Amino acid sequence: MSELFEIIMIVSFGASWPFNVVKSYKARTAKGKSPAFMLLIIFGYIAGIASKFLNEAYMAAFSEKWYVLFFYFLNLIMVAIDFALYLRNRRLDRLAEQKEVA
Repeated sequence: MSELFEIIMIVSFGASWPFNVVKSYKARTAKGKSPAFMLLIIFGYIAGIASKFLNEAYMAAFSEKWYVLFFYFLNLIMVAIDFALYLRNRRLDRLAEQKEVA
């Protein structure tokens, strides 16, 4: 039962990331984004994944509970994509600023 609540939590947190990725892609600007926040979220997901691998009871039942880790990895990938888009958009912002100055 605790895994069900954990999945609900992870899915709830992760539901917004695909929308955020699309918004970041379309916006083509890094304004309003916090790289520190995204890195902290990435760190949190990595810690959550590590906790699963270090939990002997979870690993003993991994064949039955693999889906919990799936959602951690899915969210981690979404946040990583959003961070990559932040880097791209920051570069686009710099190019736009250089173009305005010239």
